[in-house]
Amino acid sequence: MIQGELTTLGLGRTEERAYEALLAEQADGADELARLLGLPRERLDAALGRLVEHGFARPPDPSDPSDPSDGGDALPRPAAPAAAIRTLIHRRQAELHLKSAELARLRMAADRFAGDAADRGGGRGRVDVVTGRRAIAERAARLLDGAEREVVVLDRPPFAALDVESLLARGVRVRAVLDRSGLTDPGRVRALTGLVGRGLLLRVARGVPAKLVAVDRRVTLLPPTEAAGPRAAALVVGDGLLCGVLLPLFEAVWERAEPLCVAGDGTAGPARAAGDGTAGDGAAGAQRELLALLAAGLKDEAIARRLGVHVHTARRRISRLLESLDARTRFQAGARASSRGWLDG
Repeated sequence: MIQGELTTLGLGRTEERAYEALLAEQADGADELARLLGLPRERLDAALGRLVEHGFARPPDPSDPSDPSDGGDALPRPAAPAAAIRTLIHRRQAELHLKSAELARLRMAADRFAGDAADRGGGRGRVDVVTGRRAIAERAARLLDGAEREVVVLDRPPFAALDVESLLARGVRVRAVLDRSGLTDPGRVRALTGLVGRGLLLRVARGVPAKLVAVDRRVTLLPPTEAAGPRAAALVVGDGLLCGVLLPLFEAVWERAEPLCVAGDGTAGPARAAGDGTAGDGAAGAQRELLALLAAGLKDEAIARRLGVHVHTARRRISRLLESLDARTRFQAGARASSRGWLDG
């Protein structure tokens, strides 16, 4: 349910269910919680251990007189959701910086390889150097022609010329993150909007850290960062270890990016929630308050009291908010809203 937020930490659906049950105090002991969640005790213990390991819970205190459970059945104490979310975001940011550094080292390797590519006779290895505008375009076209399942793209100005329409027509899934700085041309935005209508999954972000095209998770093209001149070099990476760095980089950028939103003047940028308005916007302030209450782990009745509305009204607002964030749980909504900066200010 929050796998998009926790997979980089090695956590998933079981850990999320256990964490939310701990927050709601749905059970007094581990045996009761295992029955409630329909899990074998061993699997629940493993999930609780991972929550403790990653800072989402604290081990039970055997000396705590308020804990009626015996030592073997005691449950860990959940960390505050807001703190857990912040920890998750900081870890993701650190991982993104590390992957960007790895990519920078690859780019430096491309510069070194380009200097002696002629001496090596252009031999194909696990990392292949392609030099020159025409050669790069031809290699990119061949890679895309061979795509069968999915192509993912990170791009920033100058944007690469990729035949996305042909990929979509063949049923290939295409996900792309474009740097917002290059989307000031209304004509380009209209073309992108048309591709979105044909099935392109497109997001926008500030400061896209690299240019890359990955085909079927098996080979990655790193185009030149600048306009492809006669001496420009691109890397074709087929090595599993290197792709293991590049593909998580794409996923990290994809997760923090926003869907394309077209403004009235035809320019584009990331979509914003209603809560991204000015500080004086009443609706925006109400949404930020509701997000903060959810992140604090308050229950429906407490949220209703804080908002001064009936509990049914509070639940309707929560449902609408989860829908707008494409979230299935409150913790997932809090994580996504916080990572997008909706809780700031």
